[in-house]
Amino acid sequence: MATRPPATSAPRRTSRPSVGRLRRFLRPGPIIVLALLILFAVMTLVPLYWMVVSSFKPQREIFSLTTTWWPKQPTLANYVGLFEETNFGRWLFNSVLVTAVSTVLGIFLSSMAGFAFAKYEFRAKRLLFWTALGSVSIPQIVTIIPIFNWFSRMGLTDTYFVLAVPPAINVFAVFLLRQYIASLPDEMLESARMDGITEWGLYWRIVVPLIRPGMGAAAIFLWVGTWSAYLWPLIMVQSNEMFTLPLGLATMYANPWDLDYGRLMAGAVVSTLPITVAFLIMQEQFIAGLTQGAVKG
Repeated sequence: MATRPPATSAPRRTSRPSVGRLRRFLRPGPIIVLALLILFAVMTLVPLYWMVVSSFKPQREIFSLTTTWWPKQPTLANYVGLFEETNFGRWLFNSVLVTAVSTVLGIFLSSMAGFAFAKYEFRAKRLLFWTALGSVSIPQIVTIIPIFNWFSRMGLTDTYFVLAVPPAINVFAVFLLRQYIASLPDEMLESARMDGITEWGLYWRIVVPLIRPGMGAAAIFLWVGTWSAYLWPLIMVQSNEMFTLPLGLATMYANPWDLDYGRLMAGAVVSTLPITVAFLIMQEQFIAGLTQGAVKG
């Protein structure tokens, strides 16, 4: 009996880049977008690189007619002089303390307000919510003088309280967390109420763990806004010991004819590190909070 030869499978084709994809990528549209992104990245990173490099240069090299992209004689004298000959250490402590307290308090208040606006019904709820959102369009310069008079009469100017507590009330954070909490199913909250959980336990044990990405995104906005604030501390603070970093660095411009640019660049580098580290630590929650927050209006 004749046997059939074993069936041989057809040779598999090796996977190669699709010609269609390559042609779509080489169209003018994607190339222009890529070129604009590269240009934007260069415009953003080059000044940051120049700031860091200049902080390690001596003063004579900064003013040299020959441009150097790397310090010929790297030195830490700018950083040493920054902490020893100025009040930079106190300014740094003030900024860290004020920003940390304001961010934690702001997240707590914003999440509770967002929970109330999203899951409770009360009189004039919509009017109050949209009035709060509309207040964002009012320039800060219009309201800061009456607020200063108010705090001055209470004797709260030039204190940590006035630097940390008022900036914690952030309407954008309330809106972001309200949209995030609104996406939580009402049935889950009603089931917890039927199990006997209190309203505080409902907020702390159920809502807060589920909105951590949104809280991370709001925390980034609160941290950056408080850390880089200039106008509010400028009006509310008088003594050098209560200055934050933006105010302290501005005082280094007092004598433009004798300005130490190396020391100023060192101060700018140190002032940007906390913002960069905070974003790198919380970038996953930041992105998740922005992409998942506005699911339900």
